[in-house]
Amino acid sequence: MRLVRVAVPVPGLGLLTYRLPDGVQAPRGTRVVVQVGPRKVTGLVTHDNALLDDETPARLRDILEVLDDVTFLPEEVVDLALWVGDYYLAGPGEVISSAMPPKGWLRSDMTLALADDAADAERHAARELPLDQPVDEAILDLLREKGPVLRRQVARAVATRAKGFDATPEIISRAVRRLLKAGTVRLQPVVTGKADASRKQRWIRPTAAAFEPATARLGAKQAAAIAVLVGTPEGMDASVLRDQGIGSEVVRRLVAMGLAQVEWRAVARDPFASGSAGTSEVLAAPLFLPVTPEQADALAVLEPLIGQGFHPALLHGVTGSGKTQVYLRLARAALTQERGVLLLVPEIALTSAVASLFRRAFGERVAIQHSGLSDGERYDQWHRIRRGEVDIVIGTRSAVFAPLPRLGLVIVDEEHDTAYKQEESPRYHGRDAAMVRARDAGALALLGSATPSLETWRHAAEGRYRLVRMRERVNNRPLAEVRTVDMRDVFAHEGPDVVLSPTLRDALQACLARRELAMVLLNRRGYAPSLLCRGCGNTAECPNCAVTLTVHRRAAQVRCHYCGYAAPLPEACPSCRGEFLEYTGIGTERVEQEVHAACPDARIARVDRDTMQRRGAIGAVLGRFAAREIDILVGTQMIAKGHDFPQVTLVGVVSADIGLGVADFRAAERTFQLLTQVAGRAGRGDVRGEAIVQTLHPHHYAIGMASRQAYDEFVERELEFRERMRYPPWLSLINIVVRHESLATALREAGVLAERLRSLAAERFGVLGPAPAPLGRLRGESRVQLFLKGRDRAAMRQSTRQALAAMPSLHKHVTVDVDPLSML
Repeated sequence: MRLVRVAVPVPGLGLLTYRLPDGVQAPRGTRVVVQVGPRKVTGLVTHDNALLDDETPARLRDILEVLDDVTFLPEEVVDLALWVGDYYLAGPGEVISSAMPPKGWLRSDMTLALADDAADAERHAARELPLDQPVDEAILDLLREKGPVLRRQVARAVATRAKGFDATPEIISRAVRRLLKAGTVRLQPVVTGKADASRKQRWIRPTAAAFEPATARLGAKQAAAIAVLVGTPEGMDASVLRDQGIGSEVVRRLVAMGLAQVEWRAVARDPFASGSAGTSEVLAAPLFLPVTPEQADALAVLEPLIGQGFHPALLHGVTGSGKTQVYLRLARAALTQERGVLLLVPEIALTSAVASLFRRAFGERVAIQHSGLSDGERYDQWHRIRRGEVDIVIGTRSAVFAPLPRLGLVIVDEEHDTAYKQEESPRYHGRDAAMVRARDAGALALLGSATPSLETWRHAAEGRYRLVRMRERVNNRPLAEVRTVDMRDVFAHEGPDVVLSPTLRDALQACLARRELAMVLLNRRGYAPSLLCRGCGNTAECPNCAVTLTVHRRAAQVRCHYCGYAAPLPEACPSCRGEFLEYTGIGTERVEQEVHAACPDARIARVDRDTMQRRGAIGAVLGRFAAREIDILVGTQMIAKGHDFPQVTLVGVVSADIGLGVADFRAAERTFQLLTQVAGRAGRGDVRGEAIVQTLHPHHYAIGMASRQAYDEFVERELEFRERMRYPPWLSLINIVVRHESLATALREAGVLAERLRSLAAERFGVLGPAPAPLGRLRGESRVQLFLKGRDRAAMRQSTRQALAAMPSLHKHVTVDVDPLSML
């Protein structure tokens, strides 16, 4: 008996064991159809020579169908997915779903069909139920005529047949339940969809007979079609013939006469050609610029490591030092050894410039992978990679699972960025997964940043990562001059409603007068964070979450940025009906308005999640900014990192201390990184840049050190604070959140879980809590939090796994985040 283990895309479910029928092959990485409970689902074989063990069920089911003739997901990707599932305590099927292309899984569904002995069943049902009801009869007539019908399609199909009787979805659903209970109909599990989601093109080719001279029997259009086809022996797209007035009827006649043949060819959807990739020649830096001495030193250290096994390294280069040029040359070195290159960037917005640069340098053997592409484009790009037609893959965190063979170089740009951490299950960190992928492939793993995370810096400082530094900007350009504005003084002189200080207003106007470009950052979208009634003091709050609703004035709405709830902007207070409503705080929409007021002739664009929802929008706006069609860019942190605009000489930061009030020990680190990164956008050309930082806390060390770009000084102080408080990177954390509609229930279940964990800890780690989470209610559920804290990561994960296994009823109400970046 041959056994295989299969991962299925069911949250929280581990690997399942199945029998492989005799004569059937299902190697590792192959997709199969299996039965899970009453359903049929697509799964992936993770172990093709499984052994019986204590956890193997006594009765095993057979693999129902093997979908692939060859391995679908490469073994190295399967290995990475299993590691991610084990380390981050996620179901292996959930992780493998992240590695699959669109349409990789077939859809699990149920059909409604007549019972096997339909005649007996109907006679029985007639005695038990009022089957003369029109809806019941309509359902049975549908199944007699069509055979099995997908259950989700029954209501619509019956409603179209309804004449003279009510057939609402509720009535039809009740009728289906009656028929199921009577045994008249039954549910059958099926999988729907298709394993091949490529786009097909109808291709017309001439046969050998078309080249023979006997064409007298052809009509005028048929003769014209043959003339076109003979001139293109390899054939052509049917749409080309159609454009020339040669329709499908003419083609059908030629096929019937044996003069032409029709075939279907797969046509790749190219995001670079369609514009979905967001690439822009304007955004791309010049190719292979002369290297600076520091770049040459970095390359001298890093290039020899390619092809020499796994080597982790940190490239710590100040903003504007030319890290991308180092990446470009390292990629070229990897390709000369016929090794693949994986380059991760934290956000889709950053892929435009990098993808343009690498596409120009290395041609069509560059692919991109991120959620900004259409499903069809992602599908085709993924399969190009899998077929070995690609040498370089550029993408966001999920690109770490790209099926790229023979990896020689893995680069994680802006490695400090929190966007690499996924906020829903599986909650993996793209940077750490990239290090494991590089380790398993024997590749050089290069982390790049001007402000490395403390975890990465400690690895480098202690020698686990090779440290390479670039302390100077290209051409010895000076870093931007940073001026700090104490907004307490501004509020004292001009009132509390000031958004742009006189210093920033004057600087923006002077920048425009010099015909230079400017950026203004506020890391909070919307018009105002809350709506306050001055009469009763109430604020507009989300009915589902313990947060205030953000005002979006242009859309005339208040919205929750956590659950998506939205309502019209009220004209009166819902509580007291008072009309004195006040916008409190500021968001990017308000900043944009204030910049317009200060610079009425300026061309201004706003970049945040509200304005950049359309696919390709961010690349288009950044391209216009680079082409000087926009004078001032206002936005959130989306504009703060990675972009290279030599014409930008001024950066303004509104409310620089906005992140310091968050209940998170990483607040100072994030503030320092954001301010350093955004200041680094200024002065990357021939004119020295200036950054103006508005803050209520000018003496906070994170703001002061960011203003001086003093990374070493900040890291020393922050590491000392973390060690004293026993926080990462000195210890590890697991954040466990128990959710329930009732706060009392959530507290009780979290208390039981905490006690189980304490009994398993055996002094290897500590358990803190439970206590209500800082974000106490989210999407209609109360949230209670507890933390595991210690140095023994393996013991913490194993104990969490054991404690949760003993409380199966909790699985749907618990969130486990290993190495969390958010404490909320």
